[in-house]
Amino acid sequence: MNIKTIPVGQLETNCYVVVNEDTLECVVIDPGDESNTILDYIEGNKLICRAIMLTHGHYDHVGAVNELMTETGCCMYINQRDEGYEPGMSAMKFKMPDGGKYYDDGQQIFEAGLEFTVLATPGHTPGGVCLICGDALFTGDTLFRGSCGRTDLPGGDMTQEMQSLKRLCMLAGDYEVYPGHMDGSSLERERRFNHYCREAMAKF
Repeated sequence: MNIKTIPVGQLETNCYVVVNEDTLECVVIDPGDESNTILDYIEGNKLICRAIMLTHGHYDHVGAVNELMTETGCCMYINQRDEGYEPGMSAMKFKMPDGGKYYDDGQQIFEAGLEFTVLATPGHTPGGVCLICGDALFTGDTLFRGSCGRTDLPGGDMTQEMQSLKRLCMLAGDYEVYPGHMDGSSLERERRFNHYCREAMAKF
């Protein structure tokens, strides 16, 4: 498995292209903007996009979904609680496209010859999820390097966010953390040094 990070859009959302190197099939996680940049990478590396997986429904994570689906014919997954989720801006309301599918906590999704486990992690949004594939943990805007997702937007809930952080920190072993913004990390590093994670483990 190979993971390519492509920061996109004004908020530099981390879009991830997860590649099965044996088949050159791939899954795209959080294509937030700049569909041409993402498609250029897919086409330039002769990849076949099988699916889009969304960690949540905020506009900066979903902006290129329709273009990628149209150009590649892939399917798309989102937690149903974030379908139509509107962070105060009706023009940016996410609408489930044709070919969209729902996923939820505990499901194993097989796409591109890869297995993804879905973890429901509400707090930043009601339908936020994290995704595990091998030793990679895609955390969207739930967990960042040294920080966590904001909860002051409509639908945010700090108690849920802390419970979600505790759930991640209680996972067995270590994972490479691929967050929705900024630099990556490891789960062990965040357990040890992230104030929010330490508080979540102590109090929730």
